[in-house]
Amino acid sequence: MRVDGVLQGRRAHRAVLSALTAVSLGVALGLPVHAQQGPAQAPAQAQVLPDFTELVDRVGPAVVNIRTLERGRASRGTPEMDESLEEFFRRFGIPLPGRPDPRRGPPGGGSDEPQQRGVGSGFILSADGFVMTNAHVVEGADEVIVTLADKRELKARIVGADTRTDVAVVKIEATGLPFVRIGDVGRLRVGEWVVAIGSPFGLDNTVTAGIVSAKQRDTGDYLPFIQTDVAINPGNSGGPLLNMRGEVVGINSQIYSRSGGFMGISFAIPIDEAMRVADQLRTNGRVVRGRIGVQIAPVTKEVAESIGLGKPIGALVQGVEAGGPAEKAGIEPGDIITRVDGKTVERSGELPRVIGGTRPGTRTTLQVFRRGSYRDLAVTVAEIEPEKPRRVAQAESAPRAGATTPIGLSVSDLSDAQRRELKVRGGVRVESAEGAAARAGLREGDVILTVDNTEVTNARQFTGLVEKADRSKPLTVLVRRGEQTNYLIIRPSGNSR
Repeated sequence: MRVDGVLQGRRAHRAVLSALTAVSLGVALGLPVHAQQGPAQAPAQAQVLPDFTELVDRVGPAVVNIRTLERGRASRGTPEMDESLEEFFRRFGIPLPGRPDPRRGPPGGGSDEPQQRGVGSGFILSADGFVMTNAHVVEGADEVIVTLADKRELKARIVGADTRTDVAVVKIEATGLPFVRIGDVGRLRVGEWVVAIGSPFGLDNTVTAGIVSAKQRDTGDYLPFIQTDVAINPGNSGGPLLNMRGEVVGINSQIYSRSGGFMGISFAIPIDEAMRVADQLRTNGRVVRGRIGVQIAPVTKEVAESIGLGKPIGALVQGVEAGGPAEKAGIEPGDIITRVDGKTVERSGELPRVIGGTRPGTRTTLQVFRRGSYRDLAVTVAEIEPEKPRRVAQAESAPRAGATTPIGLSVSDLSDAQRRELKVRGGVRVESAEGAAARAGLREGDVILTVDNTEVTNARQFTGLVEKADRSKPLTVLVRRGEQTNYLIIRPSGNSR
């Protein structure tokens, strides 16, 4: 993935160095130096490199190192490390991350001494000792040790951790502590300078800087990440991502890496999302989320155009949980949820976050697009729970097989038992697929529910719809396969886009 911001930053840096070199050479030779050396003066922001010293002096004391310990278990090892980096750690007497400190004696040896499990970072939220970090930093720890910037070591209590968002809050017993200021993620812009402070490889209070490469990266069900090119390595997890005002805008959480080290792409949890989780953890010790019981998928541009939706927005409902809130509200597979309480669902990934952030028991209005028209449905949000095993409907031997249609499909009526099993009113079962239908991805056992937004009732009616369709245009069918429902586009021979 190209990170254009990185390239621009390096070009700007080279331009500044070149200009400074030219000025120095001109002065040395006694030549006149003009304010404008080229046809156009470089932008002011390219002439002055940022200075992070004041920011680090102000925020650094609120950033902590977090060390986790475990008892009576073997070390879990550490990511592979370059030999030169290992030599650096040994030369300066620094224990290798995730490995026992030789100065404390051999691991195990019949001793019940706790062994270091991992190292991470965090930042102080309040003067009375609440600290935010990543859930994966403290997961499975028997003891959590927080080291302050003044080198004090304090045992911490885990207040709560949420693995879905990778946010955790721990508490140390201290008062009058320095704490961070929370920033406004909405004001954060792509290309803006940002700073990370943390403990990569256990090296406390390490400062790195870069720019915001992208926002709203959908890499998880409940989080739109901030992507940066700030150097993040193992041990940085849980540390703050800061804007130039010294405000926390994110928690450094993930890196993209093929080697275990930094490769130019890192991800931070937006601080507004993290604070909502942290508030619940501090109040309840856990996070309560809403659910409506649907399986969803993105809406492609091609499908949106073919069914009359226009542009690819919303979330395509592929499956509806039996007896769940969505089924009770009348939501069906094939529906596209376009709004929640009047707010547009631009991408499918937004729906879990919106519903997850809704208090269970709340009555919510969903706008759905179904067979060419919109309708509003009221649904009562339930509390999220562990996913239930799903039954896959098994098709019976199908009666009354029809002749092969012009698009290469042979279909049959569904039996009453099959309809009850699949929880559908109509539809036809695919007996065989060849030609255009096979190229579209249809296969034996699929159940076709609609043709070009028209509900299918039986095999005879389906054949009539196909025969009447314009042979020069693609045919859009809504297909049920097991527990999944999706749109497929069948193109007659010679028809392409």
